[in-house]
Amino acid sequence: MAISFNLSAEVRNDKGKGASRRLRRAGKVPGILYGAGEPPVELAFDHNELRNNLTHEAFYSHVLKIRVAGDEHQAIVKDLQRHPAKPLIMHLDLLRVKDDQEIRVHVPLHFLGEKEAIGVKQQGGVVSRNLIEIEIACLPRYLPEYIDVDVINLELNHALHMSDLKLPEGVRIVQLAYGEEHDLPVVAIHHPRITVEEEPVAEAVAPAEGAAAASAEGAAAPAADAKAPAADAKAAPAAEKGDKGKEKK
Repeated sequence: MAISFNLSAEVRNDKGKGASRRLRRAGKVPGILYGAGEPPVELAFDHNELRNNLTHEAFYSHVLKIRVAGDEHQAIVKDLQRHPAKPLIMHLDLLRVKDDQEIRVHVPLHFLGEKEAIGVKQQGGVVSRNLIEIEIACLPRYLPEYIDVDVINLELNHALHMSDLKLPEGVRIVQLAYGEEHDLPVVAIHHPRITVEEEPVAEAVAPAEGAAAASAEGAAAPAADAKAPAADAKAAPAAEKGDKGKEKK
């Protein structure tokens, strides 16, 4: 059974940051509906209804039905702003769609067979995901909820690229239109990383401290010996003076 999303919205005439703050305090979410050659319309959505719809992954890659003042519009989510610290939705941007006009949407990737993949189960590798979503272009009726990425036959040190993905009917990957150099890897299997344990720092420091102490002792010993000749030198003239006094007598 296909999932459908329906949202009710009110047209809002007040604009600006102050008006948006008042809407949020009243449990509303400011938004805008634009595109398809029609003028933009400022809207207000019920926060709780919108939040409940956002719990479904498919909400972001579905054609939504927006009811405004008795009219129904088809639209997709183009931008969603959340509060950085609170579970609040700050703003919603919606793009109108028409059945005969191609749209661009980011859809999630669903990875299949990761644990059973040849490179994992038989060759001891680990899976590395490089992308979790991809931008596609298609008519609204062909828009998929997600794209499957089957890695069951992927071997060690191999990767699946964008061009390897099996796409539904009428769907193409936007980035591949710019050339082969944009055919990025989506998922790969490689050897697990080996962590090398380092020796405890304390053991390495102890010999250094002992060497420092030994060098300090070695430096102190010559200094003590150097003082001894100086003392003898002072005593020698005194002894010579004593001998000369005895000779005069």
